[in-house]
Amino acid sequence: MSPVVAARDLVQVYEVGRGLFREPGRLRAVSGISFAIEPGRTLAVVGESGCGKSTLARMVTLIEPPKSGALTLDGMDAVRPAPSERTRLRRAVQLVFQNPYGSLNPRKTVGAILEAPLAINTDLPAAERTERARAMMARVGLRPEYADRYPHMFSGGQRQRIAIARALMLSPKLVVADEPVSALDVSIQAQVLNLLADLQRDLGLAYLFISHDLGVVRHIAHDVLVMYLGLAVEHGPKERIFARPLHPYTQALLASTPGLGPGRPRIRLRGELPSPLNPPAGCVFSTRCPHATDFCRTDRPPLRPLASRLVACHYAERFLDDAGDLDTDSALRPAGGAAIASPSSVGV
Repeated sequence: MSPVVAARDLVQVYEVGRGLFREPGRLRAVSGISFAIEPGRTLAVVGESGCGKSTLARMVTLIEPPKSGALTLDGMDAVRPAPSERTRLRRAVQLVFQNPYGSLNPRKTVGAILEAPLAINTDLPAAERTERARAMMARVGLRPEYADRYPHMFSGGQRQRIAIARALMLSPKLVVADEPVSALDVSIQAQVLNLLADLQRDLGLAYLFISHDLGVVRHIAHDVLVMYLGLAVEHGPKERIFARPLHPYTQALLASTPGLGPGRPRIRLRGELPSPLNPPAGCVFSTRCPHATDFCRTDRPPLRPLASRLVACHYAERFLDDAGDLDTDSALRPAGGAAIASPSSVGV
């Protein structure tokens, strides 16, 4: 099955701090991210604030072009599209924002909000636009007769349903959801997540789901991409990553998540997230990793295949299951190098 969206080596760089007497700094918000999402599948992108998740979402939704890399949507080049494909590209991907209280125009009725994408992008008559808007309200669990109400007359969960309905009005192939339930009460989160799952099953949607909450990701994702300081550090099937994370940063995220931490070793991360204006020379996680060695601080690990996922850690083999998939010497060797550390020297 062909992927709905495929990204290869996406890079986004911003110039910051430009002044009259100084050169601007270069902030690499995203550094070479690659992924593909097939119809009916969900890729969750997780990581701390500032890791590049929302920047990635803006590139995929065509809000801003990448500095370099390739991006295809529904088989079309989304970086340098042909003029004849621009309209179809805009319809292929839609965005659901984080805050349902700020993403809806308070001066317009719900019906007008839902009809707006059709009025802008299609030649449908007004009566058919109204009919489709009311049908979409029913699909997301809202009473069609509420179409004449204003957003302030709805609860937070209902507003997010309206936002989801608006995103689906143009029948997109890909929906990018940027923290879509983080502003909602926990009891409402489950309802919205179930709605997203039902819509994916019925419509064959692909989701790029941006989140910092691994508890939410566990329920909705098929695959997980863990980002740190603009880089992918682990990427693979959800079941593999949740059962046996191989990157120390993924392990720390899971150990600190309520409901996922019991039974996992407690991991203490030292220090703060480094500045993206001045990232570490070697592994970007080496300044906080409890297992870092001198080799980690000088050589950046590649994102390499291991145990049915991709992981960017020199010593990822040591975190494979305790049954002994590897011999002790190989577990102490960085990928492609000689043994340079012992368990005691890296804090294991």
